[in-house]
Amino acid sequence: MSGWGSFILAAAAFFLSHTIPVRSSVKPWIVARIGAKGFGLIYSILSLVIFVWLIVAANRAPYVPLWEKAAWMPYVTISIMFVVCLMLSFSIARPNPFSFGGVRNESFEPAHLGIVRLTRHPLLVALALWSFAHLLPNGDLSHVILFAAFGIFALLGCKMINQRTRRKMSEAGKDYDALWVATRAGSLFSGCENSASVFLAVSQQLV
Repeated sequence: MSGWGSFILAAAAFFLSHTIPVRSSVKPWIVARIGAKGFGLIYSILSLVIFVWLIVAANRAPYVPLWEKAAWMPYVTISIMFVVCLMLSFSIARPNPFSFGGVRNESFEPAHLGIVRLTRHPLLVALALWSFAHLLPNGDLSHVILFAAFGIFALLGCKMINQRTRRKMSEAGKDYDALWVATRAGSLFSGCENSASVFLAVSQQLV
């Protein structure tokens, strides 16, 4: 299969693989059989393979131009990617009980938030920014569909994870809303809260 057929099949595989295995009715069943580490390993490998397949399929799809690439567009992408890289560097390997990717979540302290002061879902917001940053200089139909879908999927993921995390905290006897309200009094960086006010206003609209 080639052309649009391969692209559609790869896109379907990508979104199904990122929704079905993590459902509350599916993931526990898989984890019970292969363990949490096994699930994480297999899920990561599967996601990477399908992601590469989707990118290759988008490149091989028939070229249908929607707008011409201007000389200034890559500079916009590079500027946004600088922000994305900062968000990733501040997000990885830090406690974040509100989203995926957090480690040592039991040590999370509302008074020492880091990037969680900006958004509950820094990795997903970074993915959305990455997607929309690459949308501009790639003005053909397959890549517009690809990057727009990535961005929308990331933002919808914020809402989905909010609901899932609230349910899990409730089952564990924890108050999700109270914990999130407590973070509003925390610090982004010591003495630097005012400089982040603009980013805070924007991110709150996203999540």
